[in-house]
Amino acid sequence: MAQPLLRLIAPAALGLLAPLAPVGASAAELNLEGINRYASGHATDGLSADQVTSINQFSDVQPTEWAYQALSNLIERYGCVAGYPDGTFRGKQALSRWEAAALLNACLDRITEVTDELRRLLKEFEAELAVLKGRVDGLEAKVGELEANQFSTTTKLSGQATFVVGANAFGGSATSLRDAARQEVGATTFTYDLQLSFDTSFTGKDLLRTILRAGNFGSSAFGGAGPTGSLSTLEVAFQEDAGADVVGIDKLFYQFPIGSGFTATVGGRVGQEDMLALWPSVYPSDTILNVLTLNGAPAAYNKNLGPGAGLWWQNGGFSVSASYVAANGNAGNPSEGGIGTNASAGTGTVQIGYAQDQWAVAAIYSYIQSGVGVSGTTPLAAQAFENAAARTNAVGLSGYWQPSSSSWVPSISAGWGINSTSNDGQEVDGDVRTSQSWMVGLEWSDVFVKGNALGMAVGQPIFATALEGSDSPNDGNVVWEWWYEFQVTDNISVTPALFYLSRPLGQATPSGDTFNQLGGLVKTTFRF
Repeated sequence: MAQPLLRLIAPAALGLLAPLAPVGASAAELNLEGINRYASGHATDGLSADQVTSINQFSDVQPTEWAYQALSNLIERYGCVAGYPDGTFRGKQALSRWEAAALLNACLDRITEVTDELRRLLKEFEAELAVLKGRVDGLEAKVGELEANQFSTTTKLSGQATFVVGANAFGGSATSLRDAARQEVGATTFTYDLQLSFDTSFTGKDLLRTILRAGNFGSSAFGGAGPTGSLSTLEVAFQEDAGADVVGIDKLFYQFPIGSGFTATVGGRVGQEDMLALWPSVYPSDTILNVLTLNGAPAAYNKNLGPGAGLWWQNGGFSVSASYVAANGNAGNPSEGGIGTNASAGTGTVQIGYAQDQWAVAAIYSYIQSGVGVSGTTPLAAQAFENAAARTNAVGLSGYWQPSSSSWVPSISAGWGINSTSNDGQEVDGDVRTSQSWMVGLEWSDVFVKGNALGMAVGQPIFATALEGSDSPNDGNVVWEWWYEFQVTDNISVTPALFYLSRPLGQATPSGDTFNQLGGLVKTTFRF
């Protein structure tokens, strides 16, 4: 330790302090008493009795001086330099070799004191240091074992398992509809959804995402069965086309940056929402009905899933996203699918958004071909997306605001959508020409207990507003939901929820009759 310190001190003491006295100078000429007093920091002949603790205390030492850093180290690290009462150092004043030697000795004495103190502390805490060393060695061994047995150096695995226990009740004066619905989907059900996500990065900036999924919602009202269809579908509901309890690839896509601010996405099974730079809603933190998670514009935000590609740009709070997804893009027969054919079941989307810390707003346009699965429609409005010749231009405007901290003021998310449908010149009276939708969602955080949340939303799923011919539709339907999330642990939550559909069949409700649906459920979510 002494050798490195000497390298620091010697230049500062011997080189920085100006011209040296002749080697053969006499003791009388050297003023040894003054030297000793200077080295020990005592006041004499104008020297200060106070030890300098900062180089800034010297009025005549500037950062531009060539020895500034060396002097700073001597003062602040070792505390062995004294100044003059007038606050000066007088670095350009001549100093003899004897005086420099005395200064060097004072600094070495200080270093010796520090070294001795360090040795004493090491001896005093010898047992504790030995324990810490043992713990570090143990941690190193465990880390080595984990690295040797890890799943992958490039892939992170996460998962989510959801249990849903619930039932639906049907009411209204339409007796035959009510009884048929009860018979079809009136039982209490226990359903599940399982998702395993593999996130792989090769450069640290890219993402290859693979999601495996299984579930058994297909024959439940929570999965879209029954007369109300997708209106009562939960956001978490899933069942592979091959049947219940079958594991399938839900998503597979690759995302990577291009230049400054651009991100590209391409995949054999990618969702429209995966290619949006901004999702303009903070409702809800715990999802219930799927239709109320689509920003008030279920047609524009239809989450079409299939082969696709997209590109977005972000700069500051601004973002622009463009994407194309073809649900039937893997089919080789042009009459059944492919990319860019009439049978592609494609969605082309452009979104412009702006976001700040507490709020965001976005405008979206989607061109929708026939065959695209649009959630949250009345039976009449659904015809606009099922007709083989149908083409829909969907526009949405959505946004949110959230408080900076938890309080009685909730976050607010809202959205509205309007859709215009044409049938390639094959329109007939009664076809849907325009449809609309809207929603407002409120969420309170840290309700009753920190970590818990309360939420509610109301809106109208897609309903027809204008038909070909002179008919005026009566297709309105209001959806409500209420929920409370208990955060049991960091990884487990339990959410009881209720929802109500005032007129789920819209215009298909028999004239003069009423028909409604009330759903109740308890959702338990495990994240790992």
